Amino acid sequence: MASSLVHFVSLMLLFVFITKVKSDQKVFNVRRFGVVPHGTTDSSRIILAVWNLACQYDGRGVLLIPKGTYLANQMVFNGPCRGQTVFLLRGYLNAPTDRGSWANSDHWIVFRHVDNLEIGGGGSFDGQGPSAWPYNKCDNNPYCDQLPISLRLDFVTNSWIHDIKLINSKNFHMNVYACRDTTIEHIQIIAPDNSPNTDGIHIGSTTNLKIYNSYISTGDDCVSIGPGTENLDIYGLACGPGHGISIGSLGKYPNELDVKGLVIRNCNLTGTENGLRIKTWAPSPPSNVYNLTFENINMKDVSNPIIIDQQYCPNSGGCANRGSSQVQIFDVKYRNIWGTSKTKVSVNLNCSPSKPCQRVELTDINLFYSGPDGPAISQCFNANGFSKGRQQPQSCI
Repeated sequence: MASSLVHFVSLMLLFVFITKVKSDQKVFNVRRFGVVPHGTTDSSRIILAVWNLACQYDGRGVLLIPKGTYLANQMVFNGPCRGQTVFLLRGYLNAPTDRGSWANSDHWIVFRHVDNLEIGGGGSFDGQGPSAWPYNKCDNNPYCDQLPISLRLDFVTNSWIHDIKLINSKNFHMNVYACRDTTIEHIQIIAPDNSPNTDGIHIGSTTNLKIYNSYISTGDDCVSIGPGTENLDIYGLACGPGHGISIGSLGKYPNELDVKGLVIRNCNLTGTENGLRIKTWAPSPPSNVYNLTFENINMKDVSNPIIIDQQYCPNSGGCANRGSSQVQIFDVKYRNIWGTSKTKVSVNLNCSPSKPCQRVELTDINLFYSGPDGPAISQCFNANGFSKGRQQPQSCI
């Protein structure tokens, strides 16, 4: 009898808990506020108004964009919010193609100063990049128009971004800046391999970020890691085509924060222009890059599978022969890296003569090159460390 009473009370408490959880959530469907899914009318004003309602809800406020195609101009979703806020995109959200609506802007969609944010729903953010790519002249013109990043996360904390697709950004697809304790998983980022500056995810000044089980295929870096990135964990990333996974470029500006505590593991790179790359400007102000681990990485037809380039100076940039990089690289581990290289030099450690790389580890490297000029080789300059296990090509440290 007593056990039956305990069981009954437990069920009642569970029912009350579930009821409370459901009652603490409120869905704000943008369709009910006048947004129509024909993809030709700007919906940004209404979506922002609905965001404010969801953000100020004292519980779990869900902004829902149902299935359909919607047009939206630039939007900044500001916090802080009163409770957890969810941006649930089930349809297609399209950026404008009219140049006047985005000229010289650094963003399309921004989430700023939001804690406990969730972005999901299985929908797509389409940056409409082909309308802007002809204006991407920044490699040759320092006064070029700035193009918008599709999705910016600025000062976002304790958040979860999952199950979304980013397509054809005009510039970077996603920029993560000054964020903390955030997970990005099960996302797709897609743009043509000749689309300019369409990095998948760019990261800077961010701590404790996880990127898991995602697919990125663009015209630039799948993931680019900038100054101030700390404790980054990338797992299960499929990358390519594109420019691979890049740390840097670093050392372009004074007083850059260190990059440290990166783990990149169990990833597949296919047809990328670089594999695992660290690049620093020469000359440069001083900073540090350390405590990096690259482990269990499969390369398929990748150019420069393992590369450290401390002589980085794109387009001759006026910096050639003016000095060496002052970025110190140390405690870098490459473990179980295998596959095929499209370049004869499959391991290229070109470190700074004034700040040689220290404690570089090469363990179980198995990279093959089948070109007419012979087997793969490794090449080291100013690199100190050790190698162990299988070494194909033969180690240069």
